[in-house]
This record gives sequence, structure tokens and C-alpha cells, in this order.
Amino acid sequence: AIDSVVGTVPLVGDAFDVVQAKAVSRYFYAPDSGDKLMVLSDIDLTVHAGESVAIIGPSGAGKSTLLGLLAGLDLPDAGDVLLLGERLAGLDEDSRASLRAGRVGFVFQSFQLLPAFTALENVLLPLEMTGVGDARARAMRWLDAVGLAQRVRHRPAQLSGGEQQRVALARAFAVQPAVLFADEPTGNLDRRSGRQVAEVLFQLQRRQRTAVILVTHDTELAGRCDRQVRIVNGMLAAA
Repeated sequence: AIDSVVGTVPLVGDAFDVVQAKAVSRYFYAPDSGDKLMVLSDIDLTVHAGESVAIIGPSGAGKSTLLGLLAGLDLPDAGDVLLLGERLAGLDEDSRASLRAGRVGFVFQSFQLLPAFTALENVLLPLEMTGVGDARARAMRWLDAVGLAQRVRHRPAQLSGGEQQRVALARAFAVQPAVLFADEPTGNLDRRSGRQVAEVLFQLQRRQRTAVILVTHDTELAGRCDRQVRIVNGMLAAA
């Protein structure tokens, strides 16, 4: 079903880097002592177009913090992040949001669907926001692509966790992003549902040639990525 309804996205070239982190560091100050607490230290990471990368490591190592920096949801205290060739440090929050619009997708552990919206309306929203023509028909095709053609009028509370995450995948891929950021996309799912979601994720990723950067504790999910990078104590270590 996916191959029949989803088009491919042309790549800029094999050497195109969707994300570059250069000597990125992030720290906070302890509220009681004022001590400097290093969360990430001197991170270098490059992700190419169409590549899938898993960020792994123990809880509290800084994985989600790094994901947020790579996506421009936060800015580093030192170093540079380039997203789709743009240096994020030179952009304010609104400009970073404009850069992401229609070019960057997100999938979260908690699904982040709008509870009052149907599955169709949740997928339709980003398409309408980016001014895509024939948005409703496209949203329907994407829901069909993730196996939910019969659930388009259901609201999130009427869907299983796995179905909610597949709606989230349809929403994220519907704008045909150059890069998708996923934070523990199977973290709230049982093993069977997690495998189904992973299968859909990587089918769409291959078909769309979308770069995927995901944070996960799921070794099976991480193993399906082209490569893994491990964060330990805020630093990159051999995966």
C-alpha cells in the first residue's frame, strides 16, 4: 500500500548533510549551588540525506537534549548546529520554526495527537498549514499507507497506542520532510505494536528517502538504523 500511494522525494545529492553538529555543548547551572552541570560536551555529528541514525545510551545521558538541539527546538551553549544547511545560531525561534515547516517531521513517545481531532484531521493539519493542494485527499492516502483507512474518523481515545503512533507517522511523513526526528517512538508500545510501528517507519523512510534521527532504548529498533551513536555522560562514545 505504501509504495502505491507515496511518492519519492528527490535528494540534493549523496553528499548533502541534513544535520551537522560541530563541537556542540549544553549545560545548566544547579539552582542551589550554582554549579555548572554539563549535559552535552563537544558533540560532533553529521547525518546525510536519506540516512537513519539511532542515538542510544543510558537514561539521563543527554539523548533527548541532543535531539532537541539538532532539530532547533533549543540552542547549544557552545558550538554550531546546521539544519538543512542553515546555521541555527543565526536564527530566532520564529525563523527556526519557518525553516522546519514542511521540511522537518516529528514523532514523539506520547504521540502528541490533538485529542479533539479525528485521525484524518490530525494528519490534515500540517498539510493545511503548509498550504498543500488537495490536502484532504493526501491525508486520506497517508492514513491508508499506514493501514488506517478504516479509522480516519476515530479520535485518539478510540485508537490503540500502536494506531495512534501510526497516525503520528502519517502526520509526520505527509509533508514529505527531508528529515524526521523521533524521540522513543516505540517507548509507549508493547513489543508487537512497537514492531508494527517500526516496520511502517522504515518502509516510509526508505520510500521517501527521508533522513531519520531517533532516540531509543529499543535495541531492536536501533539495530534497524544505518548506524548508531552512543551518548555516555554527555559525550559521544563508540556504539
